[in-house]
Amino acid sequence: MERTVKTPGPDHPITVEANPSRVVVRAGGRVVADTTRALTLREASYPPVQYIPLADVEPSALESTDSRTYCPYKGDASYFSLVTADGTVADAVWTYDKPYDAVAGIAGHVAFYPQHVEVADA
Repeated sequence: MERTVKTPGPDHPITVEANPSRVVVRAGGRVVADTTRALTLREASYPPVQYIPLADVEPSALESTDSRTYCPYKGDASYFSLVTADGTVADAVWTYDKPYDAVAGIAGHVAFYPQHVEVADA
């Protein structure tokens, strides 16, 4: 399948920068990630997204799924379900295993859909 690959630019800017703060992610009151190595991805007019190193996420909080999506700016995304005390939330976490060069820094990181977690700079 042929895929369109787009490069960020003035009409669709994307930046990836180290977040200087400690970032804590909670789901149902439980800490599921705690890091001082988060990356903040800013893309066009979307809200900023914190990408957390997978090594700084509680392994028992994630279950890999078969879901996949494609972004022409970032590449192929795969998903995890988020395991909470209240149950499992399907496809609440995503990652780009092999992101395109413009966002290569997010490899090995995950992001959480904000409606399922609390993300706070500590």
